Amino acid sequence: MRQKNKWFRQNFSSILVLAAFMTFQASPAVAAGYDNALKDVKGIKALFNVSLSSAVFSNIVFWAVQNVYEDQAVKSLPEKPQIAIVFHGPAVKLLSSDREGFKMKDYAEIDKFQATLKQMKNDGVKLEVCLYAAKVIGVDPATIMPEIDQVGNGFISVAGYQAQGYSMVTIP
Repeated sequence: MRQKNKWFRQNFSSILVLAAFMTFQASPAVAAGYDNALKDVKGIKALFNVSLSSAVFSNIVFWAVQNVYEDQAVKSLPEKPQIAIVFHGPAVKLLSSDREGFKMKDYAEIDKFQATLKQMKNDGVKLEVCLYAAKVIGVDPATIMPEIDQVGNGFISVAGYQAQGYSMVTIP
C-alpha cells in the first residue's frame, strides 16, 4: 500500500495534466472553439522552448504540441503551420541514447518520447538542441538523436525564431 501511495504522490501532477488533456480532448465544443484565437490569422508560427526532464510528462505534453499543427482548425488556415522546438537544460538528457541517471522503468517512456520526436521531424517540425546545455548537463553530443539539429546556444535560436515572428510557448 505504501508503494502505491508513494507512486501516486510522485506522479500526481502528471496524472492531473493527463486528466485535463483527456477532458479537453473529449469535449468537442471546447476543441472547436478557436473562433476568437484564430480570427484573421493566416497561419501559426509556434516555437516551443523546452527544458522539462520527465519522460512521462514529456509524452503527455507533446501530444498537445503535435496537436498544434495536426488540429483541423490550424490545418484549415491559408498558410501551413510552422513549428520549431528548442531543447535546453534537463530536457537534453531525454534526447540522448545514454540512459545514465534514469531508472529502467523510464526507458519505455524515453523511447516513446524519442519516437514522437522522430515523427514530428518527419512532419516538418524543426528540432534543435542547445549544445551549451548538453555540455553543462554532461550529455555527449554524439549520443543525441540524429533528428535533432545541434546548435551552440539555444537562446540564439529562440531569439532568432522570435525575430522571425514565431510565438514562444515555454514548457518548463
